[in-house]
Amino acid sequence: MLRILWSRFLPRRQRHTALAGCALLVLAACASAPAPVGVSDPYEAQNRQVHDFNVALDKALFMGSGTEGATTGVPEPVLRTVSNFGGNLGLPGKVVNSILQGRPEPAVKNTFRFLINSTLGVAGIFDPAGSSFSLPETYTDFGETLHVWGVGEGAYLELPVLGPSTERDLVGTVVDIVIDPLRIILPEPETYYATGARLASKVSDRLRFGDTIDSILHESADSYAQSRLLYLQNRRYQLGTQSVTDADAYDPYEDPYGQ
Repeated sequence: MLRILWSRFLPRRQRHTALAGCALLVLAACASAPAPVGVSDPYEAQNRQVHDFNVALDKALFMGSGTEGATTGVPEPVLRTVSNFGGNLGLPGKVVNSILQGRPEPAVKNTFRFLINSTLGVAGIFDPAGSSFSLPETYTDFGETLHVWGVGEGAYLELPVLGPSTERDLVGTVVDIVIDPLRIILPEPETYYATGARLASKVSDRLRFGDTIDSILHESADSYAQSRLLYLQNRRYQLGTQSVTDADAYDPYEDPYGQ
């Protein structure tokens, strides 16, 4: 059956191209990305301009929001519910990435988590998968998939609205949007509702952890350097590439070029 579908739907030239692409993916999966050390920030001047914009936007929208939404009038349980709902919609994309990484266990766990929360959890509003079935979310994204395939971290970037990233994670963000199963399966306008719910989830998280984020963006001596440090350390820890020796440690306020 696969042979029939292969020959019927793919011309000979496209078959060769597909085979070459599969071979490249296999080779990439066998590679290992070098562990990053220190900060690579050749675009710092532009990044700081974007950071200033992001800080100004955040201040206009959220400054003084508080960890429990006190000044917004939104109780913490409501914010958590919105976060749960949006987070549940992101699980199918995480399942796809775990499969692409060759990691079946988190793919299976996130699949069951999505099914349980989408049914017993009333479309993800509640989290019985985590509270009753001991199935916490296993976070992943296409940026991690690229890491598993051997793609290096690249330079640090700060993106408008989205905030800290790297060249690899920027590509990952774009691909995550393209391969999101819900975006592909859901018809319009439901796909826009799902996107809106996930954005509302991000806003909810910003309000829930407002004090911590305020201290970084609005109270640090150099909020750009502090944000860069925290993002890179957290991301490298997540991927298992964090610095483990004193020689690899770095100061967020140190000039990365030694000037």
